[in-house]
Amino acid sequence: MTQSLGRPAARQEGTVFGEPRPSWGQSLRSLVSVHSVAGQVFLLQLTLTVLLVVAAGAALVLQTRDASMREARQTSAATAEAFAHSPGTLSAIKSADPSAALQPSAEAVRKAAGVDYVVTFSTAGIRWSHPDRSLIGKRVIGSFAPALAGHPMTSTFNTSVGPAVNTTVPVIDTDGSVVGLVSVGITVENINAGVSDRLPLLLGSAAGALLVVTAGSVLVSRRVRRQTHGLDPAELSRMYEHHDAVLHAVKEGVLITSGDGRLLLANDEAKRLLGLPPGAEGRSIADLGLAPHMAELLVTEQVVTDEVHRAGDRLLAVNVRPTALYGGPAGNAVTLRDSTELRALAGKAQSARERLQLLYDAGVRIGTTLDVIHTAEELADVTVPRFADVVTVELLDGVIRGGEPSGDTTVMRRAAVRGISRKDVFYPVGELIRYAPATPMALSMSDGRAVLEGDLRAVDGWRTQDPERARRILEHGVRSVISVPLRARGVVLGLADFWRTESTAPFEPDDLSTAEELAARAAVAIDNARRFTREHAMAVTLQRSLLPGALPEQSALEVAHRYLPAEAGVGGDWFDLIPLPGARVALVVGDVVGHGVRAAATMGQLRTAVHNFSSLDLTPDELLSHLDEQVARIDADVAREGDGAGIVGATCLYAIYDAVIGHVTMASSGHPGPAVVRPDGTVTLLDVPVSPPLGLGDGMPMETLELLLPEGSQLVLYTDGLIEGRHRDFDTGIELLRAALSNGANRTPQETCTHVLDAVMPERPDDDVALMVARTRLLDPSRVAEWDVPCDPAAVAPVRSACLRQLDDWGLDEIAFTTELILSELITNAIRYGTQPIKVRMLYDRTLICEISDGSSTAPHLRRAATTDEGGRGLFLVAHYAERWGTRYPPRGKVIWAELSPYGGEHDLAPDLGDDFLEQWVEPDI
Repeated sequence: MTQSLGRPAARQEGTVFGEPRPSWGQSLRSLVSVHSVAGQVFLLQLTLTVLLVVAAGAALVLQTRDASMREARQTSAATAEAFAHSPGTLSAIKSADPSAALQPSAEAVRKAAGVDYVVTFSTAGIRWSHPDRSLIGKRVIGSFAPALAGHPMTSTFNTSVGPAVNTTVPVIDTDGSVVGLVSVGITVENINAGVSDRLPLLLGSAAGALLVVTAGSVLVSRRVRRQTHGLDPAELSRMYEHHDAVLHAVKEGVLITSGDGRLLLANDEAKRLLGLPPGAEGRSIADLGLAPHMAELLVTEQVVTDEVHRAGDRLLAVNVRPTALYGGPAGNAVTLRDSTELRALAGKAQSARERLQLLYDAGVRIGTTLDVIHTAEELADVTVPRFADVVTVELLDGVIRGGEPSGDTTVMRRAAVRGISRKDVFYPVGELIRYAPATPMALSMSDGRAVLEGDLRAVDGWRTQDPERARRILEHGVRSVISVPLRARGVVLGLADFWRTESTAPFEPDDLSTAEELAARAAVAIDNARRFTREHAMAVTLQRSLLPGALPEQSALEVAHRYLPAEAGVGGDWFDLIPLPGARVALVVGDVVGHGVRAAATMGQLRTAVHNFSSLDLTPDELLSHLDEQVARIDADVAREGDGAGIVGATCLYAIYDAVIGHVTMASSGHPGPAVVRPDGTVTLLDVPVSPPLGLGDGMPMETLELLLPEGSQLVLYTDGLIEGRHRDFDTGIELLRAALSNGANRTPQETCTHVLDAVMPERPDDDVALMVARTRLLDPSRVAEWDVPCDPAAVAPVRSACLRQLDDWGLDEIAFTTELILSELITNAIRYGTQPIKVRMLYDRTLICEISDGSSTAPHLRRAATTDEGGRGLFLVAHYAERWGTRYPPRGKVIWAELSPYGGEHDLAPDLGDDFLEQWVEPDI
């Protein structure tokens, strides 16, 4: 460890206890530096002096040096140890004023031991005692870490009074902690007094020479440092080189002006920006030919920050800082920055950002719907006025209709116009336009690329299209146009024209890429919309062809219906009304989950299946069970085709209304139940037992709901698209439906349909909607006749006679003979093959319906009898002479029915056949 003990130290540089003046310390540092001028002079003088005294004193110094140093180490160590371990030392350190207690004892020990100093100080380095009282209380500079760790330390070093040995010993408290430090120093000169006596002249001469050399070098060093600000020649050289290079390399103008208004320094950029003449440095600012405001700005005493001023054709951002505020002489440091180029760059960057934002917004806002015209309008909306003042969009006719583009691509129909209020300037929406070959529009369509016309006033080709309209366009201020074909998948769909007026900068070549990008994004969206429109049209056509065009005529119900496809496309909702024998009508409403052609085709299959099953006169639960099996087969076929997992989710409600008694039987397979509006206005939402959706029943039995409805009741059947949606739950829709039907008993079915759709239909339906409203009617009791038949063949004739009289009362004499023939055959079969009870019922509605029921469930079988057979022709005759006939199965027994047209006239019968056939019954008097 090297410590300085002789002088107080203001900084950590050379001594611990000494404290030289900063200026002298800086001078000494420069003396020992070979890079400074003073150091080089000092080293030369020191070398000559040392060479003179080294020869004379070398031998003596070598002999006595080792002994002197050992003695000095021992003396300083012993003194320090003794003083540190003295009991009074520890108590003095712990006292309230350690300096007052330690200073006398330290001085006494120093004098008694013959050492040069005894210094005590705290662990923080604050002196408690020192031979120089002015240093008490000041900090010791240096490293004494080993002593703080509890280990004495001894070191040898040179001081201003010669070589010295210093020992630092810790003062340890009773708990083993270090509470203070004792440093004892002794110079080698004091120990080796004999050597000094023998070489007084030599050492005196050496000391004098060194003193002179040192003093002279210090004076030189201080003088040089004042002039070079403490820099050595190498640093000065490097600084100048860097200063010159940086000053002229920066892209900013730099000037230094003096307090008296003279130009002291100007770099190349400043000379260029201000147009300074050669030799401007050193001249007055006022004589440099600058504009008055600029000359005044360069010598102002105010702080200026980024003020923009004109200098010739440039806009300069000026910064002025007075140098006196930062410790320099009076004057200004001025920087100049050419903001003309920066503003141009900023403008380009801003333009690029705006175009990127425009393209981003176009990607978000174009194609939000799958409507061709609306997509074209979105392209025009997003670009006006951000890219163009006026935008027109034309599409091929086939594209608008959803078909493939074909034919002449110069003939298009205008789809959108934005940015202009006058209707007579541009072609209106819907106008069919044929572009002349010389127009930019025709050129862009033929070349398949964007065409720019920067100044429409200077070109004549586009005027050939419509000279008068071209004149109005120019009068309106339109000056430039970019025509871009709308291409998708290599096919031209239409054309987008971007127009700018004289109030906006004309289009430039850089704008072509933006226009093409906008057109490309719009073309993809239009193509998607076109393809959707085509598929939607196909699905609508298919569904319209599969839905009933006009409901069949019947007398049991007054029916109105509505079907509304969803915005996303047609789906699989359907409804139907199927007349059944016996003055009965089947009401059907169903829903196939999904949209598009697949859903419509599946709906057609299910509707056909319902018709087929209805022809078997099945009960609602039996019919839905068969339909469930049919859907399961459809699902399996679709799964085998690999097109998906099937049509899971098809639902259906099937109801049969009997107009004779007003009886309704219904069953549901996953479909919401209907609503009933009774003649008194009461609204009831029927709780129909719901079975799983079609295809998921897995053979589970289905339940039915039966009820009697008064005449004039309205039965409301619907699909879930009416009451449900993304923004409305089922319960809310049901309550809206209930409210819409309330107080509606006097409405006609047509009025009820309209009112329900207006009140309940969502504004933007997510699903298609099927609605059917049926008002019940009852068959006039006078048109119903019924007889019980005993199980006796002799009863046939009396019943037949009664039926004929009833036909006479109804005015149906024209079909009396045919009816008599059919009744005779059916009653005979019931008596012969059936069981009691046997009943005959005739209903006179639009047709005459003859029904024979018995308690047996055995169905008759129609066959053709051979020529040699004696029987087997009865049902054949029934099938031949009746309009329709069949068998149905109520809960008990069966009913065989036949329908005859009351206006069809008698069938031509062979007289012999008729007589022979009827002779087997003998008509008793009834």
